[in-house]
Amino acid sequence: MEIRVTISSDQDIVLARQKGRSLALELGFSSGDATLIATAISELARNIVSYARNGQVILKDIQGSNRVGIAVTATDNGPGIPDVGQALRDGFSTSGSLGLGLPGVRRLMDEFEIVSKPGQGTTVGVKKWRL
Repeated sequence: MEIRVTISSDQDIVLARQKGRSLALELGFSSGDATLIATAISELARNIVSYARNGQVILKDIQGSNRVGIAVTATDNGPGIPDVGQALRDGFSTSGSLGLGLPGVRRLMDEFEIVSKPGQGTTVGVKKWRL
């Protein structure tokens, strides 16, 4: 199953968060883990609205060798991140926020990948596995 949510406003962030939480619960994640997943989706979608104006979040159920999980991909064609390493440091923010976004997402999820090219956009892929 694949769920795509176009992100261009605060309402889209809420929708992506709700869809992610619902999918996590359907896959058998605990309520607590579903909330963590929804929080990560919220942060990724918020970054799209804040920095790129629009993009999309893709939610997928995934199967491992003997486990089930959820994959979240957030993608945009925004300005990109000039220094990904710096963006992944706690407390770093170019928007005046607390800077919990990407480092927080990385802590909430089990797997984290980011590809960003200045002027071409950013793609963040994260996975959470059900224990």
